Amino acid sequence: MMNNFDEIQKMSKDNMDMAMESFGTMSKGMQAIAAEVADYQKKSFDEGTAAVEKLVSSKSLDKAFEAQADYAKSAYEGFVGEMTKLGEMFTDMSKDAYKPYEGVMSKLAK
Repeated sequence: MMNNFDEIQKMSKDNMDMAMESFGTMSKGMQAIAAEVADYQKKSFDEGTAAVEKLVSSKSLDKAFEAQADYAKSAYEGFVGEMTKLGEMFTDMSKDAYKPYEGVMSKLAK
């Protein structure tokens, strides 16, 4: 009877350790993602401000349309690139958070 209690206690401790390790990984990953989003927002705001200044200082309507088209293209490309990067960061974070459970899952699969 006491042997089973010790096994249950050890299993509970191991499960808590895995959960805490996974939570720590998720926490670090979310901090990195939040920092990346903040950097992107600042960069995007700066680029938008520069585009408005360029648009306002345009001497002709053709130059204004050209400036607006250039900004739209670069903003779209930047957005797609950033979303790709964030997707990769979320994928990596999920894989890292799952790692503590790989051993348990492989035992259950057998």
